[in-house]
Amino acid sequence: MEILQTAHSYLAYVVLAILFIAVANAITGLMGNRMFTLEKDFRISLFALILSHIQLILGLILFFVSSNGFAAIKELGMGGLNSAARLLAVEHPFINIIAIILITIGWSRHKKFMEAKKKFKTIAIFYGLGLVLILSRIPWGQWFN
Repeated sequence: MEILQTAHSYLAYVVLAILFIAVANAITGLMGNRMFTLEKDFRISLFALILSHIQLILGLILFFVSSNGFAAIKELGMGGLNSAARLLAVEHPFINIIAIILITIGWSRHKKFMEAKKKFKTIAIFYGLGLVLILSRIPWGQWFN
């Protein structure tokens, strides 16, 4: 289980980086009136989508096998969790699932548009919201200890 925890932690850095790149690419594409290309823009967005889903799967596995997730809720109940335990057992998984849903919606919606501006705008908004939500629920105290 420690290997899974380590993989989840290190992949988080990669996911955050590629999400930031995808959002920055979409914003610069929108502001610069660039064409949406398959070689760059499509692949960056797709890579961010795939990596975020892999991270979600690892996180869900950890939620059910780790003592910090479902086991903590089962043992202490929702009212018995302190703020650090509540962050790991409830807030982090719930908000990150919402973030991945937003990223997935952004991916699905961008494919429906033909104009580059609409594609970039959709990715910038939905991936950006997902990135902000993910950043809001990272257990920062554990990352820097």
